Amino acid sequence: MTKMHELTKLGQSVWLDYILRSFTESGGLGKLVEQGLRGETSNPTIFDNAISKSTDYDEDMRLLARAGASVDEIYEALAIDDIRHACDVFRPIYDQSQAADGYVSLEVNPTLAHETERTLSEAKRLFAAVERPNLMIKIPGTPEGIPAIEAAIGQGINVNVTLLFSIEHYQASALAYIAGLEKFVATGGEAGRIASVASFFVSRVDTYVDKELEKIGNTELQGKIANANAKAAYARFKEIFAGERWQKLAAHGARVQRPLWASTGTKNQAYSDVLYVDNLIGPYTVNTLPPATLEAFMDHGRVALTIEEDLDQAHAQLKHLAELGIDLDAVTQRLLDDGVAAFARSFASLMNSIDEKRQKL
Repeated sequence: MTKMHELTKLGQSVWLDYILRSFTESGGLGKLVEQGLRGETSNPTIFDNAISKSTDYDEDMRLLARAGASVDEIYEALAIDDIRHACDVFRPIYDQSQAADGYVSLEVNPTLAHETERTLSEAKRLFAAVERPNLMIKIPGTPEGIPAIEAAIGQGINVNVTLLFSIEHYQASALAYIAGLEKFVATGGEAGRIASVASFFVSRVDTYVDKELEKIGNTELQGKIANANAKAAYARFKEIFAGERWQKLAAHGARVQRPLWASTGTKNQAYSDVLYVDNLIGPYTVNTLPPATLEAFMDHGRVALTIEEDLDQAHAQLKHLAELGIDLDAVTQRLLDDGVAAFARSFASLMNSIDEKRQKL
């Protein structure tokens, strides 16, 4: 039994934040599934690295280019193929867990983050194109993304809500999921076959807040606020999915929208390389890990129920941060804006890389 299996017993699923065709086709992904991996996430940056920095896709790109495919068409063909293969690898997990786990995530075009209707249209199109029940469509938790999330869930689409940094935006995501499920059930949908996760980004909060703390000479809270923020989000999760409104859906077999800890690779080398894994373990959660962090956790991570450890201390740390004059709401809004812009840049870089390769091939 591996540490990933042990986490599963504690109620947390480990997903991999990475995708590469050769890794899937060589059986590398399948080996991790045997070791307890239960899902996979992708984003524009991951696909940019996979397609532009490897030769895995060159032959397919050559064939698509000769057939006259556009840059967008080439990207979608490559990405959809990768996602389908990954979904097939995880299908046994999906079936064994009765649709509770075994998901693979594909993100809508990040340039649509502030366009509700186009985001929804893209989500529906990609979900139909991949044609796998264990696909999750990633939609950013922007103000414009929230109604698209509700509508997508209402139409039977599994959703991974991405780029959540604040408790307020997390709550909006959870309520959108509940509202979407209510619509789905009202139209005769089977609630138990819909799944959603709320991707709450962790390490980036410390990266930003630590710099602000450094400016005022405070070292006490450095490396503490990201996990405190996540613990507070988990506390809110438990409140939201315990109320009467949720219980009505639970009676129809609905599943909670699990918090997913994202951005869990440690950015500051002075901190533990499993800082955002060891401290966020709890029931009904997911942690999606980049390969290096997964390897580190398997080597020296600590398996224990930690998500509710020192919860009072976490709230005290958040309060102290505010008393120091650092507005966490403003920080998380900045991180959301920066995250949307970063994924849009990665997507543009990916399109440019495909265009350059298409011309060479």
